[in-house]
Amino acid sequence: MKARARSVTVGFVTDAPHWESPPVAAPDPDTTPPIPLVAPRDGVPPVVADSDTLAAVTASFRSGSGPVAVDAERASGYRYGQRAYLVQLRRGGTGTALIDPISCPDLSEVGAAIADAEWVLHAAGQDLPCLAEIGLRPRRLFDTELAGRLLGYPRVSLGVMVETVLGFSLEKGHSAVDWSTRPLPEPWLRYAALDVEVLIELRDELQRELREAGKLDWAREEFAAIVAAPPPPGRPEPWRRTSGLHRARGRRQLAVVRSLWETRDAMARDRDMTPGRVLADAAIIDAALAMPRSVRDLAALALFARVPRASLSRWYAAVDAARGLSEAALPLVTAPSDGPPPARLWGEREPAAAERLTALRTVIAAIADEHHLPTENLLAPDTVRRVAWTPPDTVTSDAIEPVLRRHGAREWQIRLTAAAISGALDRLRTRDLGA
Repeated sequence: MKARARSVTVGFVTDAPHWESPPVAAPDPDTTPPIPLVAPRDGVPPVVADSDTLAAVTASFRSGSGPVAVDAERASGYRYGQRAYLVQLRRGGTGTALIDPISCPDLSEVGAAIADAEWVLHAAGQDLPCLAEIGLRPRRLFDTELAGRLLGYPRVSLGVMVETVLGFSLEKGHSAVDWSTRPLPEPWLRYAALDVEVLIELRDELQRELREAGKLDWAREEFAAIVAAPPPPGRPEPWRRTSGLHRARGRRQLAVVRSLWETRDAMARDRDMTPGRVLADAAIIDAALAMPRSVRDLAALALFARVPRASLSRWYAAVDAARGLSEAALPLVTAPSDGPPPARLWGEREPAAAERLTALRTVIAAIADEHHLPTENLLAPDTVRRVAWTPPDTVTSDAIEPVLRRHGAREWQIRLTAAAISGALDRLRTRDLGA
């Protein structure tokens, strides 16, 4: 998809002395390079870090108008968990606010002040959990990343979307820094303020494109589903996400992985560090494969050579505890699930289900291509797998619709896919009956 002309933003850039000179007319998006955004138009606001200033900001945002751009910065890769270390807000008539949620951990009054506004976020699913922890929960939202997906944009990161849709480039060099740092350096704050600087303009343009494409109602259903979704449940066996787990053979080695993972998680929580900085996944897997018989054996493993000697005994105790478990206490080879087994196993175990899955994937892909959508946004892959694994006894559209609804499909998705799914299943069933 080609970049659009930048005329949508020329008006407000003209009065922005901190930005590089804007074009005097809408340029050709295929030949004109994007305009770098080098500083917020109103300058970098001071960080809100006390109750009096927070109260003033709250009142200001309550009296503002229109949507509210919302963003949060976390310390992923540095700190334990996904808490917010900076919150950015921007609203018409108010400007931008940068709030320190460590000094001001309860932002529920801010949330109440903007509760009736539409919140504009990019990749809302990433930020909503940490925002909810500090009292910020939207009633309505517009997700610019999801809008880009529904419109068929091939790349939907914020930087790419701002450049493609609005013709500006955002500096992204601070996206992976340690946002728990205090005080936050001015360049980081400038970067954070710029992340919400054009978010509302991006929302306006994407909404116009959604309306033109006949997809605005789809987007509204998607956004409403995000708002209504309950907090994601914790994974029952999070240790199974250990990178390289497929190398572990047998339940005893899996028990070692679990024991080391749980030990690492407790240490990471105590130290407020991301678990990978305490011990690498690769080290956990190597220990499970080697099954060391002593602290010395563990220390001889290459990835444990630099582990502090004081903690080696704790790591070895985790290995030894797993070795001593009874057979009944060992983890299963495959994680328990309320859904179908991994699709890669269907060919041998349930070839008829594998054939149904192939047929459904084919028709879903064709519909997605027709409407310029990623297949996963047309219908969740898990929903497709569940329908293929356990189709209803009657494979009509009327029978398929409640099944899709039960698995979380939105009404617009059901309208587009139910007939095609029922047709594909009916063809297979008719063929099998006639064979």
